[in-house]
Amino acid sequence: MLNRLGLAGVVGVLCCLAGLAVVAYAAPIVAGGIALVLVGLLLVARGLLSGMLAAFGMDGMF
Repeated sequence: MLNRLGLAGVVGVLCCLAGLAVVAYAAPIVAGGIALVLVGLLLVARGLLSGMLAAFGMDGMF
């Protein structure tokens, strides 16, 4: 995981999880919605990245 994300990426993921935990402590329903939005954004980013790599002829990297 460190090789793909780097230290800054891991710290970013930990900050997102910590923020989600704080929101979940205060309002669990809102935290569920935020988690779904984050997963959706990750799926969109993955789709865009794989499409871009396919355009450059690097299919199958993801």
